[in-house]
Amino acid sequence: MSTDAHELTAQDLEFLRRPLHGFLSVAGGPHPPQPRPVWFEATAEGTVQLFTAPESLKVRRLRRDPRASIVVAAPVGERERWVSVAGPTTVEPDGAHDLAARLAARYWGPDNPARADDLAEILAAAQVRLVIHPEAVSRYRY
Repeated sequence: MSTDAHELTAQDLEFLRRPLHGFLSVAGGPHPPQPRPVWFEATAEGTVQLFTAPESLKVRRLRRDPRASIVVAAPVGERERWVSVAGPTTVEPDGAHDLAARLAARYWGPDNPARADDLAEILAAAQVRLVIHPEAVSRYRY
């Protein structure tokens, strides 16, 4: 395992641009973190972003304590590898629907007619964008 103070490497970004699920954990006060699988996007600026409903439990917790982390692992059948990003997280009111559309194309395939109603439902709902600003990046590759 290696840790870089706060930056994603080019190899990290290449790995994180794959359609893999991330497991998001937010600080929960006296409760232990409860990771949830999420779609995500690693940005060229080195942040990690995702979208969610503005009144979700994760947003309510982030408003109390902005710390979050995401862990992304290679799927079964590949050599063991994971990347973890932790840091303060901002809740952004803009860009969530554009992000959702990009991620739907990445995870479901572009213009997937079988998922068109699902995407329309996501885009019709209120969404916010969560942005994790890395303070600690850890990685493992076997």
